[in-house]
Amino acid sequence: MNLDLTGRQALVTGSTGGIGLAIATGLAGQGAHVWINGRSEDGVAAATAAIRAKLPAAELSGIAADLLTIEGVRTLTAAVPEVDILVNNLGAVNVRKSFDELSDAEWQEMFDVNVMSGVRATRPYLGPMRRRDWGRIVFVSSEAALQVPPELIHYAASKAATIVIARGIAELFAGTGVTVNTVIPGPTMARGLTKRIAESGKSEADYAAEFFRTMRPTSLIRRFTTTEEVANLVVYLCSPAASATHGAALRVEGGILKNAF
Repeated sequence: MNLDLTGRQALVTGSTGGIGLAIATGLAGQGAHVWINGRSEDGVAAATAAIRAKLPAAELSGIAADLLTIEGVRTLTAAVPEVDILVNNLGAVNVRKSFDELSDAEWQEMFDVNVMSGVRATRPYLGPMRRRDWGRIVFVSSEAALQVPPELIHYAASKAATIVIARGIAELFAGTGVTVNTVIPGPTMARGLTKRIAESGKSEADYAAEFFRTMRPTSLIRRFTTTEEVANLVVYLCSPAASATHGAALRVEGGILKNAF
């Protein structure tokens, strides 16, 4: 299986921690030159150092840019005008409320973070990928898009939108060497979850046992996914080995979703 990405330029948005950092590390491990992105210079520098600690020979660059703004995207594309691989990982779950309590502002913020950041980051790179007739675009969605938590309806809607957008972009590249796909993680042991566990006062094992008993009882692995497990699927989709996987939404959610398709 050919996963070699030597010579490829890869950009991972929101890659200073969590799933994004794991994806950046995985791509660097396969030889890609990886651009680390976050909102602050300090965050980008820390993520770069963390990857170099694991992979001393990694080819890395950093760009601090807030992709929630048009100005931030302009800063990004001025520094990185072309890429072979784009992973739209930037996203957030920052409000957990019932539907009737969610404000217009909270809906708008969720869509700005989880949808428009990916739309804005993708548009500038479509032309160069089309001209080269090679590229990989991956959107990171969530199992919530297909099995909606009642306290995260706005989040689920935004993540469902990314699946639709990725499929639509994929159809623009029918018959080319560019592929566009979505990955669907489940609850993953990243910073947000680590924080919630700490706030609960429970051990990680006790928190997980209760979570999968009460919140995600259909999970087949009955544990939180690791960021590296999600990254493994993304790295595969970005590789030459995945050339026939196009317009797909692939799961790495531990079997939470019961429907067959």
